Amino acid sequence: MGEYDDIDRRLLEGKKPRQAGTALHRDTAELASTYDKTSVHHFEHGKKLISALNVASGECVLDIGAGTGRLAAHVAEIVGPSGWVVAMDPLPLRIDIAQSKAGNNFEACVGRAEDLSEFPDESFNVVYLNSVFHWVEDKSRAIAEIFRVLTPEGRLGLTCPDPTRPHEAFQFIRRAFAEAGAEYKRPIARLDHLTEYELERLVTGVGFEAYTSELRTFVNVYPDVAALLASIESAFFGNFLANSSEFFRARVRDALDRLLEVKRLYDHTIQLERYLIFATARKPKAL
Repeated sequence: MGEYDDIDRRLLEGKKPRQAGTALHRDTAELASTYDKTSVHHFEHGKKLISALNVASGECVLDIGAGTGRLAAHVAEIVGPSGWVVAMDPLPLRIDIAQSKAGNNFEACVGRAEDLSEFPDESFNVVYLNSVFHWVEDKSRAIAEIFRVLTPEGRLGLTCPDPTRPHEAFQFIRRAFAEAGAEYKRPIARLDHLTEYELERLVTGVGFEAYTSELRTFVNVYPDVAALLASIESAFFGNFLANSSEFFRARVRDALDRLLEVKRLYDHTIQLERYLIFATARKPKAL
């Protein structure tokens, strides 16, 4: 058997989907509102993805995992009145906020990447997932659905964490947990990071061409530890430190505050690196 046989079989067959909704129930209106205020880093990274996809006036675009719709609203400005943007997310409270930003060329709806059945074949010129794909339960099915709804020569873009380099924030969080007397584990079982190789095999396996990927490093700045933790908790829709006592939370927070002293700038803000895979691909021309 070849070196990559196990990986290839896993990607081609698809992982068994985990029970839907196992981690979504913890989201609250407060967390959704916090995410809308603190997701500026995701927004800035997303704008670079949109630029790489060359989104243009008049195009139809699908934002999967749109959250509270900040990036989708930006894309709606780019495509203009002759274009159309759909923002989709499985969290209803975040879609409520996204819908409040909607205009004549922008709508928001609840949905998942694995089921785009409400959209006909060849509905969109561009589909993107900004720091979302690692959340998707059935990645093979999602990529196949995206391929179906894209027009010939339509573009796919996605960003996701680099599994070989955890974000600096989580490197420090792991150390803070150890100081608090616990082992850090991913707060959501289905959180699944793909290597560059796995991602390419998955995307090209359904027929996409012109695949490109690049590892990029970003620098995020947080006012303080409380802001960092609020950002993480809202991004994990309530699953980070879920069921932890206030005593344990305080221990982690205090340990993190000490450990991050080396990352503080002259104005006491905290600077942390974030490592992402940027990938794009294109659906072939119609025969």
